[in-house]
Amino acid sequence: MIALYNWFVKITGYFVQLFMFKNKVYYEDKNVQNRHIKGSAIVISNHVTVMDFAVMMFVFYSRTLRCLIAELMFQHNIFFTLLLKFLGSIKVDRGSHDYSFVNKCCKILKKGGVIEIYPEARLPKEGEETPLPFKTSAVYIALESGAPIIPVYNSGHYFKKGRNRVIIGKPIDVRDYYDSSLCHTENLENISEILRQKVIELKNELEKQTQKEEKEILPA
Repeated sequence: MIALYNWFVKITGYFVQLFMFKNKVYYEDKNVQNRHIKGSAIVISNHVTVMDFAVMMFVFYSRTLRCLIAELMFQHNIFFTLLLKFLGSIKVDRGSHDYSFVNKCCKILKKGGVIEIYPEARLPKEGEETPLPFKTSAVYIALESGAPIIPVYNSGHYFKKGRNRVIIGKPIDVRDYYDSSLCHTENLENISEILRQKVIELKNELEKQTQKEEKEILPA
């Protein structure tokens, strides 16, 4: 039912999103990871606005992304709450010690599903260095489920002149970075920072690719 509703939204909203987001997708290595995700995976990205999850829905159009959403988003109004539930969003109450969302994510991943996480856990405030420090949930879920993490950088250029640009990175197996000489908490924090640095690398790579495009467009 969730997959069917996602497809309904994608089909009915396809032409609208072309004008809203105008996404242009780039790749770290298209031969390794393109817009089609095979099997289970965890998509992580920097957080720009509340519309980020809608953008990713159309970037990875062939899969149903089950996005982790903060509790505040479920408190706007009944219609928006129903929309999130129909899309299969997973509620995360940041003010409680309820970690049931972790088990739910692992069950989805073990069935071959795709989870979408914004590790910054909140939108950045004006003047803050971005991306913000990453929370450890994505790494914890990846270690528990064995699913790879697909890092993404999103320029967040919505509703503006020009195009929004997204770059998709190569999948990461976080187990490759697990150091048995450290405690589990230290590993979660260290690997989360490695993922943050990877997203920053993707941002720099996106800038290089767009600059190259602009030079090719300029007349000789």
